[in-house]
Amino acid sequence: MSLPNIGDFIDSPNSLLLSLIGKLTPWQALSELESLIDKLLLGLDSQEYLINNKQAIHKSATIEPNAQLKGSMIIGSNCFIANGSLVRGGVILEANCTIGHCSELKTAFLFTGSKLAHLNFVGDSVIGSDVNIEGGAVIANYRNEWLDKEIQIFHKNQHIATGVLKFGALVGNHSRIGANAVIAPGAILSPNTIIRRGEAVDQYQNT
Repeated sequence: MSLPNIGDFIDSPNSLLLSLIGKLTPWQALSELESLIDKLLLGLDSQEYLINNKQAIHKSATIEPNAQLKGSMIIGSNCFIANGSLVRGGVILEANCTIGHCSELKTAFLFTGSKLAHLNFVGDSVIGSDVNIEGGAVIANYRNEWLDKEIQIFHKNQHIATGVLKFGALVGNHSRIGANAVIAPGAILSPNTIIRRGEAVDQYQNT
């Protein structure tokens, strides 16, 4: 069985994060996110990061008033988290990421330079470098409509059971997700994928 490992979709040669999770599937990496944050916190420079209660925020990052940060996380250099946004459930942002106004990011990895514009929800996902998610787009993480809630994916003509109840998407580098698009749980998006504005993507249901 060919599993979608993160390193097959995200290329970031100098990324410590990728060196730690590149050989894992996204759902494996997400299940280890909390312990990975604990490990990385031990190696952070307190001269560069404000560290408190398992939250590390780079001193060059901007956190606007009324942004909510809940749970453990690492926010990298020059990140921007806008007013009204919610970041929770274990999150790692590499450098130059943006979480726009009233967006919610839950249990996720964002690699360098990726952006949630505004009014987004991205849950239980791994987002590659230079990914732009336009306003209102959603990456759903839970199969509310299925009796059996386990997330199933379709990859290389294979149906794969993930063993988890929540998983949104693995999004390859340089992808573009248009405004108000909806991506159903279990999506595996190759680098440079373009999702059109208003498009609904459900890879498993369409197999």
